[in-house]
Amino acid sequence: MAHLRSRRRLALAVPAVLSLTATLGLLPSAASAAPSADTAVPVARAADGPALSYVVNTGTDRSTIASVRRAIVRNGGTVVTSYDRIGVIVVHSADPGFAQRIRAVRGVDSAGATRSRPLPAQSTTDVGTPKALSAAEAAGVRAAAGQDPLEPLQWDLPAIKADKAHEKTLGSPDVTVAVIDTGVDDTHPDIAPNFDRAASANCVSGKPDTTDGAWRPGAAESPHGTHVAGEIAAAKNGVGMTGVAPGVKVAGIKVGNPDGFFYTEAVVCGFVWAAEHHVDVTNNSYYTDPWYFNCTTDPDQKALVDAITRASRYAERKGAVNVAAAGNENYDLASDAITDEGSPNDGTPSDRVVDPHECFDIPTQLPGVVTVAATGAKGLKSSFSNHGLGVVDIAAPGGDRLQAPQPPAVSGLILGTLPGGKYGYMAGTSMATPHVAGVAALIKSTHPHAPAAVVKALLYAEATATPCTDPYDIDGDGKVDAVCEGTRNRNGFYGWGVADALAAVTR
Repeated sequence: MAHLRSRRRLALAVPAVLSLTATLGLLPSAASAAPSADTAVPVARAADGPALSYVVNTGTDRSTIASVRRAIVRNGGTVVTSYDRIGVIVVHSADPGFAQRIRAVRGVDSAGATRSRPLPAQSTTDVGTPKALSAAEAAGVRAAAGQDPLEPLQWDLPAIKADKAHEKTLGSPDVTVAVIDTGVDDTHPDIAPNFDRAASANCVSGKPDTTDGAWRPGAAESPHGTHVAGEIAAAKNGVGMTGVAPGVKVAGIKVGNPDGFFYTEAVVCGFVWAAEHHVDVTNNSYYTDPWYFNCTTDPDQKALVDAITRASRYAERKGAVNVAAAGNENYDLASDAITDEGSPNDGTPSDRVVDPHECFDIPTQLPGVVTVAATGAKGLKSSFSNHGLGVVDIAAPGGDRLQAPQPPAVSGLILGTLPGGKYGYMAGTSMATPHVAGVAALIKSTHPHAPAAVVKALLYAEATATPCTDPYDIDGDGKVDAVCEGTRNRNGFYGWGVADALAAVTR
């Protein structure tokens, strides 16, 4: 099957892709762009290349970090910020030889550029918009007693038994899910009641900006993070839709820049911010730009893997369950080779064949991260969803235009909140991930003292075992579209099974 492809993992193409803005700079505001007090001024050195951002990974002892910081300055770099607890330093430099020289410095474990384009971001073309729910469509919905007005359109809630779970509990307000994404509109009437401002920030520059509202998307920026936030925790308040865990808190950690890119320094900042603000679950519906797969045989890409691994593990040690999208290319992530056609996506991409056992989609394939595949309204793997035995941990509704729901639902896509108090449909593993994040939040609500490892174990143990779909001919053209390996209890399409919200609040 000719499956849909997208430059971004955020959501699928028409009608469910995102609108990306053009010609906006990398740094979101003067506040976030301002250098920290401990930023050193670099000595004069050749700066005849583009100004790039780098991560430098070191040991975590004070003497090593101090020594490496001095070496960064000597070698033409400027420290933007330093995450000393995990040994990751964010650096800017216009010296084309910076990375090679700094890798040779004692105490540096790895170092690499986080992008292939200069710091002032270039423009990008729009690739579509979510399918907004019209006033006429909303007016035609007839909700049953106890339902929010648009809940009959949410076929995805009964698919994971969330409607039954809500009869027992809506989740605890002591639990917070951080949406590490493009920003969250906390003024939306379905998000505002559950929004955690203290755990929200803008991390686009690589260091947190807590200016009021800095976590919100701009008017021309992607609504993706707002959609995800509503899927997780839209309040059950008689307005609009209902989230999977409508009683928990949701925070917005903005890491996608105005052009829709998720660079390593922003993602590192996001995980560290979540860790240090006692977040219980992080939702990661993206891959880290500019490489779809980051090969550890390449020194630059290895540094990106190292930095985000350190940050995500730090968040888990602090108690967070990290949940991430498997991706939308119908790749078998357990295969021997994959052709990566779109990297680097911020420069000039070229085809390359990679081994997904040493070239990683991050944060999706990092140790400890819960990897989520998508299903459609018929309960089958979504046509676009990546898969792979031993890679996919769990599945959840992400929508699929090839799988139509039963009435009264009118779309095979996933309903969510959009900025400005609106609602709309999107699809992708981006939409599956918040379902799992919501179930994890319900587990944490039921077992408030459970560490991250126990929450993950319960998430898998309570999932509904789902056998392989064999043969998998999702478009009915007589050709096999993907091959599922494994058993009923664990396989490449559904992992340990489909997330179960009812089990999360009763077991």
